[in-house]
Amino acid sequence: MSMERKDVKSGLWGAAGGAIALTIVGFTWGGWVAESKAHSMAAEAAETAVVDRLAPICVAQYGRDPDKAEKLKAMKGKKSWNRADYVGEQGWSTMTGEKGPDSQVSRKCAEILSELNG
Repeated sequence: MSMERKDVKSGLWGAAGGAIALTIVGFTWGGWVAESKAHSMAAEAAETAVVDRLAPICVAQYGRDPDKAEKLKAMKGKKSWNRADYVGEQGWSTMTGEKGPDSQVSRKCAEILSELNG
């Protein structure tokens, strides 16, 4: 038995259509991502992990400040979008070996400090 040319052609078109449908479904609902998007997502996850690890150090540096109670009150008196700048100005979010504060660490630290009583 030999397949007719028409049957082979139909089979190839069916396979091509199935591949296209699978690709659309995969990228739309299957969670597939392009390599560039995967790199972007990995970089974002790494940045978040670093900030989450450094924010408690910022809080600990705040805890060593002799004027921490007054400064916490002053920080809480600021608008929420200005609190990270205040944390950075105090030096709490400047990590050892760094020249200045990290804005994302400052933001996360300010969020944590805002929840403290005092």
